[in-house]
Amino acid sequence: MKKIIALLLAVVMVAALFAGCQNGQEEETTPSDTSETTGSEETTPNETTGEEETEPADDGEIVELTWYAVGSGQPANYDAWKAVVDEYLEEKIGVHLDMKIVGWGDWSQRRSVIVSTNEHYDIIFTDMGTYRNDINLGAFADLSNIQEDYPELWAAMPERYWDGVKVNGTIYGVPAYKDTSMTNFFVWDTDVAEQYYPDYQNAHELPDLTEGLAAIYENTNQYVIGLNKDGISAIVGNKYDNLGTGLGAIGISYTSGENKIVATLEQEDVMTDLRTVHEWYEAGYVNADAPTLDNAPEYKTLSIAQGWPYAAIENWGPALGTSPYTGEDVNAIAVQWEDSVLSNDTIQGSMACISASSQHKDKALELLQLVNTDTTLRDMLYYGLPGENFEYVDVNGEQRVHKLNNDWSMAGYTQGKTLIVTPLDTSEFNYFIEEIEPQNNNAISSPALGFSFDTTNVASQIAACAAIYDNYKPTLLTGAMDPDELVPQIMTELRDAGFDEIVAEAQAQFDAWLAGQN
Repeated sequence: MKKIIALLLAVVMVAALFAGCQNGQEEETTPSDTSETTGSEETTPNETTGEEETEPADDGEIVELTWYAVGSGQPANYDAWKAVVDEYLEEKIGVHLDMKIVGWGDWSQRRSVIVSTNEHYDIIFTDMGTYRNDINLGAFADLSNIQEDYPELWAAMPERYWDGVKVNGTIYGVPAYKDTSMTNFFVWDTDVAEQYYPDYQNAHELPDLTEGLAAIYENTNQYVIGLNKDGISAIVGNKYDNLGTGLGAIGISYTSGENKIVATLEQEDVMTDLRTVHEWYEAGYVNADAPTLDNAPEYKTLSIAQGWPYAAIENWGPALGTSPYTGEDVNAIAVQWEDSVLSNDTIQGSMACISASSQHKDKALELLQLVNTDTTLRDMLYYGLPGENFEYVDVNGEQRVHKLNNDWSMAGYTQGKTLIVTPLDTSEFNYFIEEIEPQNNNAISSPALGFSFDTTNVASQIAACAAIYDNYKPTLLTGAMDPDELVPQIMTELRDAGFDEIVAEAQAQFDAWLAGQN
């Protein structure tokens, strides 16, 4: 009887907590309503489906799951947040959640210690930089049973996204289905662009911009595009998948259909863009100190960013501060640069992996299924504590989130499916569904999607070539040197360091993988 009373009290408390949510939340449109690709069933914040209804163990034990994640540190109100989340999760799937948030600056070292020493955890944030190596160490559990045993989690994203996290045909991570494809944008100070380059919204490739940059420069006598020493890396990334090597000089084209691994810097489409940026640098359209700067200038009339269009209003524009030309806060607009692309790297940018040593792998998968299908839980991970960090409001009959502060320190986009997050009240439309999901659905898949390059035999060559490439990036990708002179020099050094051996090894493995797909 005591257990029954306790359970009833828990239900009443959760109901009271979320009473402020509008009825519109129960009628919320989910990705499955607008896209046949996801295959998800409709899920509302107050509903459970399938595995979400799994009862706790017969003995009534509540399992505590430990999840290491990233952000700007443990939230100040973590204990209050945990109490609410634990109550919700206990009712749903019989678990409590211990979130350990590590700051970005400390993450790399902390993650390495956790994995290498087999420190206790159930779930951990992972990305492409360490994923395969950690798998080789035996750190992560085989999750290939997801499709059969956790069908709602499987259906939460298109199947090709699951292909992108496979290593040797095995799934070891649950990708965070967000802006998982890569889409780059030209981000304009709208007031300046409309005055001097009114056709800016029709420019979708670098050479298209030259006329506009010239017009703005002639009228302002100031550089237009502000870069740091990383330059414009998407010159290569937009066009070629580097197969997880981290080496921009090698790749396979997203669009050529040739299934050939090439030296990207020797391809005409890349050289065209490199020559264009060099022309800009010589003309003064790029800041002259770009090759030496760690951080780009705060204000720039034109910048390049990866994301989705509304991010220009929500983040990119405000980050530019005050326009020196208008004296007002920058009004920014994003214009897409080339196509959205999808590769193992873009998918593996954010994943949740389960420890091979976890004693509660099934419960961890139940939790990840709920995170990726339940809006109420997803919002609490993304925005924080209801009533303290955010509240639900009505915008034209649809539920939105109003942020009460900016104190929430978990990196919400890394945790799970962003498309089920309730959008902010600053937008009249659901940019998760109307912008991010179409980008993902329309993205061009790499021909190597699902192929995992085992770099063991050429690891030293890759390390040497990466050091050479990184040394030249500041001058190459900012336009500071003529690529027709610089690229041959770079390629000579790369080939002396074993570049062609890398290409040959990658091509042989890729050909064998392709043969196995037929």
